[in-house]
Amino acid sequence: MRILICEDSVLLREGLVRLLEDAGHDVVAALPDTMGITEAVQNTNPELCILDVRLPPTFTDEGIRAALGLRKTHPSLPLLVLSQYVEERYASDLIAAQGGPLGYLLKDRVADVSEFLASVERIAEGASVLDPEVVAQLLTRRNRDDRMLQLTERERTVLSLIAEGKSNQAIASLLFLSAASVEKNITAIFQKLGFEQDESGNRRVLAALAHIENTGGGSPAGNDIQTGSGR
Repeated sequence: MRILICEDSVLLREGLVRLLEDAGHDVVAALPDTMGITEAVQNTNPELCILDVRLPPTFTDEGIRAALGLRKTHPSLPLLVLSQYVEERYASDLIAAQGGPLGYLLKDRVADVSEFLASVERIAEGASVLDPEVVAQLLTRRNRDDRMLQLTERERTVLSLIAEGKSNQAIASLLFLSAASVEKNITAIFQKLGFEQDESGNRRVLAALAHIENTGGGSPAGNDIQTGSGR
């Protein structure tokens, strides 16, 4: 897979390059900031971009703004954003922006090499993956949408596992359910949230996020669940 990295920390940037190349991927560019990232994407045609949230010169939201920019210029490009801490607003902004697969992970997850590489693969294949800690914070605000109150505890559990990028098979294994039961729960979830069954998994979840958050000022989307690891 062709991957572009945008990370200001030399140690982490070079570590990611080594880790990804050892796993058989081709790192087509490794940038220290967002200067020229649009041109780099056009010239190298990556299949995935990995960006830090906070980048030079202000170390505030340069990475997020660059990611949102890529959503406009290359809407189908898979993005993986890395953050030192859970930043709900940034996660919400990204989830609200319609486009290709999305990952939002804490940098600590990189230390678990096998899981990190698995997340990279899932995102490139079309899933959207949120860090469990991000999911937990977004889920705590679920009562801002009455529709979420319609979900059973089992459905909320299934929904949170979907948000972490788990496939139906993985959910069935974790919850000791049959595949048919998981499918039934997922169908019920999206019926209660008002989404059609024939929408694609990733689009349904992103749409659900966009409608579930109802904070009354702040980001218009992204509050409850995330990803579609696929069905």
